[in-house]
Amino acid sequence: MTSTEKLLRALIALPSVNPAFVPAGHKRAGEQNMAEFLATVGARAGLDVELQTVLPNRPNLIARLAPRGEVKQRILLAPHLDTVPAEDLQFEPTTKQGRLHGRGACDTKGSVAAMYSAMCELAHGDRRPAETEIIFAGLCDEENGQAGSRELIASGFKADLAIVGEPTKLSVVTAHKGNLWIRLTTHGKSAHGATPQLGKNAVHLMAPVIEAIETDYRAQLAKRPKHPLLGQPTSNVGSICGGSQPNIVPDTCSIEIDRRTLPGETDASVSREVVDLLRAKKLKAEFSLLKCAPCLPLATDTKLPLVQQFMRSAGQSKPLGVHYFCDAAVLSAGGIPSVVFGPGDIAQAHTADEWIELEQLERARRMLVEFLHSLP
Repeated sequence: MTSTEKLLRALIALPSVNPAFVPAGHKRAGEQNMAEFLATVGARAGLDVELQTVLPNRPNLIARLAPRGEVKQRILLAPHLDTVPAEDLQFEPTTKQGRLHGRGACDTKGSVAAMYSAMCELAHGDRRPAETEIIFAGLCDEENGQAGSRELIASGFKADLAIVGEPTKLSVVTAHKGNLWIRLTTHGKSAHGATPQLGKNAVHLMAPVIEAIETDYRAQLAKRPKHPLLGQPTSNVGSICGGSQPNIVPDTCSIEIDRRTLPGETDASVSREVVDLLRAKKLKAEFSLLKCAPCLPLATDTKLPLVQQFMRSAGQSKPLGVHYFCDAAVLSAGGIPSVVFGPGDIAQAHTADEWIELEQLERARRMLVEFLHSLP
């Protein structure tokens, strides 16, 4: 068993479920234990470590490897520490046919293990860069509000390139979609179920709204020009809530929409589109946004020297895009050119049997070590 696999097994066995998805005080919630464990591992390797307070008992872990001489550039390795919830057995790492199973194995404790192992290897060796400071930031709250990456930027942190850990199957990703969530609410009038004619059914009022979003709005988006890396924007009605019991006419009904955005789109421009669609259809629904902060698309300039160097190091000639959102866009909006890279397949993320190929985990560590060794 390699040291990288040992580290990943230890991380899987340390639950770090995002508290947004479990009841208050849940025993598996929060990133504190995982951050403290990594701080101990890093300190033993000679890294300069600190815990950056973000939310109560939910820090970012910052670990620094100083160069041999004066700092002239900084590389940030930035996976996230939190996971979605799981059943008990998923916190017991299990190896089967070359795959390590467990919650977070690919999203993104695999990236944490590969990146941290690479840093510790450089710290133990005699080939650390002469002018490049390498910083590992294990970020909290990526799965919900990205409070970790937002706090890192708010603190004034700067770097010349961020490599954000996500399961990309070891491809370098330079673009990803943005994301906003919209809530639409219809209002009716409650009445007894025995006399529905005396009320106004908010669920019924919502039906043409859903049809407009799922049919007309989707058709509009499908006619848009395709982004070369990301394709077209999308929308999806993901939830509906209305009424309380069968014998009461519901007076409110709400739907929540996931809208994936392309570079150039903003929360404001998308909001106008939806409001204008409802107005054109003569439909009435109360409009609100659910995200606490914008989740913008990522579009990193692939001509930047460090981006090109990392792509060459990974043996990749063309840029790639993905449809999901991650911390890379937050760091990019804060002035840090960012790419996404890591072991694992996004198809395994959040599944009931999450796993990562151990060979790919080791390749990720080797690729990172080779890139970091190539830096001045």
